[in-house]
Amino acid sequence: MSQVGQTQPVIVLKEGTTETKGREALRNNIMAAKIIAELVRTSLGPRGMDKMLVDTLGDVTITNDGAVMLKQIEVQHPAAKMMVEIAKATDSEVGDGTTTAVVLAGALLTEAEKLLDKEIHPTLIVDGFREASEKALEILREIAMKIKPEDREWLYKVARTSMRSKIVAQESDQIANLVVDAVLQVAEKVGEKYKVDVDMIKVDKKPGRSLTETQLVRGIVIDKEVVHAGMPKRVENAKIALLNTPLEIEKTEYDAKINITDPTQMKAFLDEEARMLREMVEKIKSVGANVVFCQKGIDDLAQHYLAKAGILAVRRVKESDMSRLAKATGGRIITKLEDLTPQDLGEAALVEERKIEEDKWVFVEGCKNPKAVTILIRGGSQRVVDEAERSVHDAIMVTKDVLEKPAIVAGGGAPEAEVASKLREWARTLSGREQLAALAFAEALESIPLTLAQNAGMDPIDTQVELRAQHGKGKTWYGVDVLENKIDDMFNKEIIEPLAVKEQVIKAATEAAIMILRIDDVIAAKGVTKEEKGKKEEEKMPEFD
Repeated sequence: MSQVGQTQPVIVLKEGTTETKGREALRNNIMAAKIIAELVRTSLGPRGMDKMLVDTLGDVTITNDGAVMLKQIEVQHPAAKMMVEIAKATDSEVGDGTTTAVVLAGALLTEAEKLLDKEIHPTLIVDGFREASEKALEILREIAMKIKPEDREWLYKVARTSMRSKIVAQESDQIANLVVDAVLQVAEKVGEKYKVDVDMIKVDKKPGRSLTETQLVRGIVIDKEVVHAGMPKRVENAKIALLNTPLEIEKTEYDAKINITDPTQMKAFLDEEARMLREMVEKIKSVGANVVFCQKGIDDLAQHYLAKAGILAVRRVKESDMSRLAKATGGRIITKLEDLTPQDLGEAALVEERKIEEDKWVFVEGCKNPKAVTILIRGGSQRVVDEAERSVHDAIMVTKDVLEKPAIVAGGGAPEAEVASKLREWARTLSGREQLAALAFAEALESIPLTLAQNAGMDPIDTQVELRAQHGKGKTWYGVDVLENKIDDMFNKEIIEPLAVKEQVIKAATEAAIMILRIDDVIAAKGVTKEEKGKKEEEKMPEFD
């Protein structure tokens, strides 16, 4: 019998659900995010270290690309996952600055933690950070240098800078030239601005030679071989038919049977099949095509007729490669063979099958004005070409960023140091606790040049003092020259980065830090064990009498 006034326990959350509230939840999240930032921190800059990642299958990746590192590790903590998200977003948006964004987000949270210890409410910190980030972006745009988008010299410097911190640093001069040529080749002018579709730059890789043998093909490389041994392996002045239809006898959509009672009927049936295939090849030949790229299959008999007609054919070409071929050769992809006309054919000076190590690839070269090109990366081993491919991707993206938004800043932590210096002056005009948040934001920005200095073995305190002194004298582009271990003018050193990357870094890092600071309650559902999962499956199964 229950006593009057005794209350029943109210169970709101499911059994096994854990809840962390208030400051404990916040500190927990900040700690997880800082661990992620600490993980990538040592790989920032030209003197940064690489990470070796081994997945569950034992495959090894060696990289110092922040986004790649964080994609590869399986992160468990929800706040840490947010840090992975900002690296992914920065990578897809601007292609570079992923490590910087994560390090900056970690530094913002470290500074926020100090303010929390002073009993400053998270909402005030969030407001201060938001205002400071807007001011920081404003300062960045003011100090950035506007350039002409087609100025090749600047594009080259930007591409080279992005590779300086990668494995391809020694060959960065040569590869940067290839990257700039490729981006300018596929860029299209829309009004006064440029648009670059980076998918039209195909990056292929093959280990076996040295990085210096990386080349730009003004056309497309297809990693397939010519389908028939009797076909020509080299065709000059190629007229190319691009087909998205099989050169085979298609089966009917519904089941059909043909009853044959007489051997002559059998022969007539086979002859008819051969005639249809011969007609297909005749059609291709009649429009003047001497090369065929087919997205679908090519029948053995059709291959024989094509070989007899002296036509080079490649089958099962990827859809992405077909659209690049169309862009490069000026051809049109045909989905119905009867519609093929001489106007639909693409043109190239040379189509040739070449042996690259143990594989045979088809090169389509010498297109008149190719709006799709290929960079073929070579390197000593698979690990080297994999990392070189990631470096080339970053270089392509930063070159695109500058073409589409022609404004640049110096590298080496100079813009961050300058923005931090200006932010401090601005913070003094603020009143109340937001001033502390703005100063904390400036401190966090300074962590970028200091991390570069630490990774190069320089003394962080000496570096900080000298940096502040130089920026106090109005030397905007003074940053950390990690190769000579000193503070210097990074513009004169030709370390140039796109403004777009720096903007994205500040936006992404601030958003991540703000999101984490606004969380004061973490409710985690209980994980389901295998036994429970099995039981649930059994309950779902229908019962039979």
